[in-house]
Amino acid sequence: MPAASRRIARVLLDSPLPQLDRLFDYSLPAHFGDVPIGVRVRVPLRTAGRVVDGYIVAIDTEDDADRPLSEVDSVVSAVQVLPERLHALARRVADRAAGSASDVLRLVIPKRQVRVEKAWTADAPAPTLDEGPRLRAEEIVGVYDGLACVLDEQGRAAVEAVPQLTDGVQGWALLLAAAAGRMLAAGKSSVLVVPDHRDLDRLLEALTLLVPADAVVRHDAQQSNPDRYRAFLRTLEDAPCIVVGNRSAVYAPVIAGLVAIWDDGDSLLGEPLSPYVNARDAALLRQELEGSALLFAGHTRTTDVERLVVLGWLRDVRATRRVLPRVVLSTPQEMEQPTAQRMPSSAFLAARTAAQEGPVLVQVSRPGFSPSLVCAECRAPARCAHCGGPLGARHRGAIPVCGWCGRSASAWACPACSSTKLRLSSSGSERTADELGRAFPGVRVIVADSAHPVERVDSKPALVVATRGAEPLADGGYRAVVLLDGPRMLQAPDLRVAESCLRWWSNAAALAAPGAPVHLVGVNGAVAKALATWNHAAHARSELDSRAPLHMPPTTRVALVQGSVPAVARAMAALTELALPADAVLGPVPVESDDIPPRVRALVRFDYASGARVATVLRAAVVAEAVGGRRGKGRATKSTLSVRLDILDPEL
Repeated sequence: MPAASRRIARVLLDSPLPQLDRLFDYSLPAHFGDVPIGVRVRVPLRTAGRVVDGYIVAIDTEDDADRPLSEVDSVVSAVQVLPERLHALARRVADRAAGSASDVLRLVIPKRQVRVEKAWTADAPAPTLDEGPRLRAEEIVGVYDGLACVLDEQGRAAVEAVPQLTDGVQGWALLLAAAAGRMLAAGKSSVLVVPDHRDLDRLLEALTLLVPADAVVRHDAQQSNPDRYRAFLRTLEDAPCIVVGNRSAVYAPVIAGLVAIWDDGDSLLGEPLSPYVNARDAALLRQELEGSALLFAGHTRTTDVERLVVLGWLRDVRATRRVLPRVVLSTPQEMEQPTAQRMPSSAFLAARTAAQEGPVLVQVSRPGFSPSLVCAECRAPARCAHCGGPLGARHRGAIPVCGWCGRSASAWACPACSSTKLRLSSSGSERTADELGRAFPGVRVIVADSAHPVERVDSKPALVVATRGAEPLADGGYRAVVLLDGPRMLQAPDLRVAESCLRWWSNAAALAAPGAPVHLVGVNGAVAKALATWNHAAHARSELDSRAPLHMPPTTRVALVQGSVPAVARAMAALTELALPADAVLGPVPVESDDIPPRVRALVRFDYASGARVATVLRAAVVAEAVGGRRGKGRATKSTLSVRLDILDPEL
């Protein structure tokens, strides 16, 4: 006589352990009644003798009632916080990055708030959609050649945003708001992803002009837990909405008709937590799964996006009428003049003339007064005697302070020449403001950096000294923009330093009033030409061409494998079965740390076609090391192997 059938719940555990990144079968008792897929549950973990959280991914029945299975301990809530589309996306992202799906879900599903959940389950009126703003949205979308077609056909595009201000709102914000408003009028949801809270506020301001307020859902890590959970529950509803947020908003569980990312080159869009997936890559995977429209918008073009444009995966969309900033490059003759110092005569005269009419923006590379000091006699960099960090000054005549450990160095002496005198070698935002204040008497000076955040300035005459990324908006735009410290920015030891500098300078130039001069000081070469001609796509393409022979990203993918010597050796041995090129593996080399046993790291370079196989092998190596450590003698030890894919700036 056949055994009676029973219900089986396949559960994804909320655990960071790599060996638990799979579905586990649990018996679902009848007394729970009808349990929907995607709800939170608590289940026993037999090996650890404890109960853990999880999500029901599937429910099935089986006739083999004799198979020993643990029972689901409890159903935490009837709310389906993990719809099938979200689980599919998390699984796809984790597999590509050799990570765990639960790590991805932890970024998007907030902790449960009982009161918020009870209020949400009560009947509430559906949001009303106003048809009025659609006409203006159509007008803004029409500025870009072919953009309406991309949105209607659920296509993919790289969009060069118009660098201008309209009624105090930036052009890129109006672009994204108009595209989302057009989708909303068609009854479809949108996901808009921006790097930081400043961009988020500016985009929300643009959305208020085009769409109803109750259709906008803010997804922000700075929100309180109740507000974040309330916003997440709103994205589970069938009513269309516009999700606006930072990098983790790309996983919002709406049925998206549009996913758009602003300024994808910003490092803030890279997730610092495992599995370290950039929002750009997650958006590409989501578009493949859901077939939504996909936009990468920016004033510049990253090499990652340009690679997709060259392959024909993305369509190049630009404005039908390009109104570009007026960029002025400083000549070598100007910079050789002894009176030029940091600001040549042409930039100084332009700033003095413009400061009589309105605000002038001066961009610098660093905050503070003098971030670095040198010996006054031999010019050797001044270093902290305790940690070796750079010494800096908070104001003129101040006691030197280490930029790393914060210790004061009142009795500093140069180890090279024994001199006790220091000299200011660099100028931060505060020192620059102090110097310009003396050069522009009677003009107010405003400092805008991480320590002095400023969101907006009025149209009255002023000198605004801001670090990159902290530039405030000016009413009517800046009457002149001066970009200082360009050579210092370009000296950063970073593969993408030219790409980053072009992005910083272009975003600052976009804040200028129509026809206002933008002076780039002390920089020449390809990156200066790209800014002056506003041909960012050509610069990105030349960067791609130069990296291809060296097998550097994004022309190839790079994985970082780090761990104990035996663990890394076993992972590299497993990769030999994939028949990668002979120069695919770089290293291993020792990692400077106090870890015992010592750790090493290696880089693995591989093409995109081999990505799935490499990720699978490396993930299997991580799981094998984790299981091996658990089965060793004594208590469980931490996994001795870690893997991170898609390193943007690889170095050994």
